[in-house]
Amino acid sequence: MAPLNKVCIIGSGNWGSAIAKIVGANAACNANFDTTVKMWVFEEMVNGRKLTEIINKDHENVKYLPGHRLPENVLAVPDLVEASRDADILVFVIPHQFVGKVCDTIKGKIKADALGISLIKGVDEGPDGLKLISDVIQEKLGITMSVLMGANIANEVADEKFCETTIGCKNKNHGALLKELMQTTNFRVTVVEESDVVEICGALKNIVAVGAGFCDGLGFGDNTKAAVIRLGLMEMIAFARIFCTAGPVSSATFLESCGVADLITTCYGGRNRRVAEAFVKTGKSIEELEKEMLNGQKLQGPATAAEVNHILKHKNLIDKFPLFNAVYQICFQAHPVTEFISCLQNHPEHICYPARIDGGRAAPHLSHS
Repeated sequence: MAPLNKVCIIGSGNWGSAIAKIVGANAACNANFDTTVKMWVFEEMVNGRKLTEIINKDHENVKYLPGHRLPENVLAVPDLVEASRDADILVFVIPHQFVGKVCDTIKGKIKADALGISLIKGVDEGPDGLKLISDVIQEKLGITMSVLMGANIANEVADEKFCETTIGCKNKNHGALLKELMQTTNFRVTVVEESDVVEICGALKNIVAVGAGFCDGLGFGDNTKAAVIRLGLMEMIAFARIFCTAGPVSSATFLESCGVADLITTCYGGRNRRVAEAFVKTGKSIEELEKEMLNGQKLQGPATAAEVNHILKHKNLIDKFPLFNAVYQICFQAHPVTEFISCLQNHPEHICYPARIDGGRAAPHLSHS
């Protein structure tokens, strides 16, 4: 009999706790997985009690996912090395700003043949430009990585409302195992091989959602938001074609949950949209609003916009991505938010045909590159 796969979830915020509900329930009844699912929890005090103690005794993450009972087989562990040491599958679900520190902590202290799956939406900067978070983890830890991205607002997933998600995985056997771990009746998983495209969609859509929030704050309607989504998707496709060079970039992947579905959901319901709307209405900084509105959670859109801007500047491609650039300029360079509408009005998609940001291809006929 093959040994059972032990699972560790690295992260216990809103999304990490929602995933813990799914993974814990599946592990409890699937013979391929060890029953106990360890979840690394950054220890903090909540109402005079340790958060790990609350989770392990009351089976609820009262700070980040209140009102949702976690499976009793999900064990909160405050020590990262202890939580991850014996794991065969590592589920990374932390803010991308903390990836380096987490990897440095467990490097050389985990199983060499462990499988990793990243649910982290963001990108990093490498010496040659773009660096995917899964690549950062893989290089630091030497483990095989996959990714999961989709139209998955954490509270709705925790409420077990139907949704879809996408796993990007180059190994079919690994993909099948990860699908077993993640899929439920109401959380349906599709596995695709273009893992780098899946991951870049998950990062870039947060930038577009900030733009959608700007439009909401300025009082523009759904027509304007639809334009933001469409133009943002075009920039996402163009960015992927330039930077995802490990394999093909097919139109089909953008039609998965990780692509257009995640983009729509985030532009209507995500935290990046909410905070960006408040940014316009209150005049407060992104940092102030993050502290006031997110209960300790981190905002990914502005940070990703800054990283993407640096990468595009390095490649002298800023002008080809005006929506991405406008989000960066407004968040970090004190440009007036009304400039965002000018960016939409003068977008290269609306100029003469050869200037299209996707290299002259019409959107309905996106080809493999």
